[in-house]
Amino acid sequence: MMDATDERLASLKTLTTVIYALYALSLFAGVSAIVAIVLNYIKQDDVRGTWLESHFSWQIRTFWWGLVWVVVGGITWIILIGWLVWSVAFVWFVYRIAKGWLNLNENKPMPL
Repeated sequence: MMDATDERLASLKTLTTVIYALYALSLFAGVSAIVAIVLNYIKQDDVRGTWLESHFSWQIRTFWWGLVWVVVGGITWIILIGWLVWSVAFVWFVYRIAKGWLNLNENKPMPL
């Protein structure tokens, strides 16, 4: 039987999985990334002090750096470098989501 702490961690792990799914979905429907980042910030205090805190940090950094690269790609699009920036950012974003999701599935924290 699970105690309250185990149940809380299981619930937070499920939430973290949902957030990874929202980030993955954002590759097709960008608005889901907004929902994901809002959830990250709302629930950040709940994961503080657990191994899931590293996943939230990883997700938050992925969102903000991804946004930076999308903007840089947009600014440099006119000189055609933007396509390269967007391509690299896309691969980087997919890597970050896959790496995080795999580590979460194995109950491993993310590197800080």
